[in-house]
Formats: sequence, C-alpha cells, structure tokens
Amino acid sequence: MAEEKDAFYVVKKGDVVGIYKSFSDIQPLLASSVSGDPVSIYKGYSLPQKSEEYLVSHGLKGAPYSIGAADVHEGLFGRLVACPYQDPYSYGGRTFDVSSSSKNLRGAIQFDTSKLAGSSIFPTNSQRNHALGGSQAELSICLSCTLQFDGASKGNPGPAGAGAILRDGSKVYRLREGVGIQTNNVAEYRGLILGLKHALKKGYKHILVHGDSLLVCNQIQGLWKIKNQNMASLCSEAKELKDKFLSFKISHVLREYNCEADVQANLATNLRAGEVQEDCQLL
Repeated sequence: MAEEKDAFYVVKKGDVVGIYKSFSDIQPLLASSVSGDPVSIYKGYSLPQKSEEYLVSHGLKGAPYSIGAADVHEGLFGRLVACPYQDPYSYGGRTFDVSSSSKNLRGAIQFDTSKLAGSSIFPTNSQRNHALGGSQAELSICLSCTLQFDGASKGNPGPAGAGAILRDGSKVYRLREGVGIQTNNVAEYRGLILGLKHALKKGYKHILVHGDSLLVCNQIQGLWKIKNQNMASLCSEAKELKDKFLSFKISHVLREYNCEADVQANLATNLRAGEVQEDCQLL
C-alpha cells in the first residue's frame, strides 16, 4: 500500500488550488462550500519532486500547500482521479490524463449538482451577494453545515445504532443513538433523522448531506419506490425534517468516505434504545 502512503488530494475552491495529505483535512472546506464557491476534489499518488520544488518556489512550504489556479501548469500533479465526493454516482472514479487534469484545475471544474435529481442546488457567492448584503452572506455561511450519517446493526436485525457527524467549518459534532433491535436499513434512516434533528436544533438553515446508504439517499430524493411500511414512515419523517431547511441536498458516497459516521453508529449499538450521546470539538 505504498501508493496510499504517498497519496494526496488536490482541491479547487474558487480561484485557489490546495494540496492536502488527508481527506479529513478537507472537511471544513466542504462545510463552507454549502453556500460558497463550489469545491472540486481529486486524488493523486506521489507528488512529483519537481512539483514540490515548484510549489516551494512560489513561497509555499510544507503541507497543506495552496496555489492560485492561474499558476497551475500541465503535469504539475501527475495523474489525478476524481473523488466520489465530486461525482457521487461514479463508483470507479473518473480518471483524467496528465494534460487534461491540470487544464481542468485551471479552468472551470465544479461539483456538478445538475445530475443529482431531487436535490437542491445551493447559491454561489455572487448570487448570494446580489440577493443579500455582505453581512447577511457571511451569516448564511455560519448557518450552513454538512452532515454525514450511518447506521449499524449487529445481526441485521440485531442491536442497532445510528451515527451522525455535523460540521460547520469551526465545529464538529459527533452524534450517536441506540435504536434497539433493528435492521441496518432502519439504523441508516435513524442516523439521517438524528443528524437532521440536531442540525435544526442548532439553528442551521442550509445543509449538505452525505451517506453510504444508496437506499436512503435514493428514497429521500424520490428515485426509488418504498415498499416497506416501516421504511415509508421513516422516509416521511426525514422528508418533513429536510423541508424545514432553506436549502437541502443529499448525495451518496462510498463507505470509505463515511468512516467517521460509521464509527459513531457502531459505538451506538452499545447504547440503550433512545439513548443519545454527543461530543463537540472546536476546529
């Protein structure tokens, strides 16, 4: 796994390109992108030595790096693969060749939300500033968050737990709830509901949701029919909660990008039904 050891992430947000060593380091950017500039994420392996020298020559020392998009030249980052966050329905990721990857980073790579049926597209900075005053636009960012949710069941059905991670760029909330003897699908829905309830309770108005349950994500968007009455009730409850936000978008991600919510869900399997625990960490 030497490749993974040297892996890095290239992130474009507005006119700035950043280089990060860990996907978790990118999370604050995802939170701010809910109502800000769109974020594009690519994964690379083994940053070329010449590229490190080039970054240092631009006054960039250590990691994470950041550089203006105009300073990105062809071949700077080698071969890049789009991360599932950018293209949620691409299980293999889209591979870009050496020349086109750098050109895309210099140009208009954006998170394409138009392909996600049933999801709300959040306004850009320019649209917000046109509709709102500067201070109101800043307030909008403060009222935005990302939610990761997951569920776990030891036995399916068996002792089950719901987990959720809320981020707003300055804080991370880790939530877990015991849900009794349930199936994994029920636990997944309970994880979403847990996160949405706490997001509303904390005053968030804009939310971007990620989960690794294709069933939950597609049923919430109305893409899949619901045959089970229990699932229908949970979906209805989740939709009622989502409608209370000014803007809402949900997308499916691979399990490897949902590991933090998975940890909370597994911890929750040891809790009593209805018992909720919450941790908060300042970033």
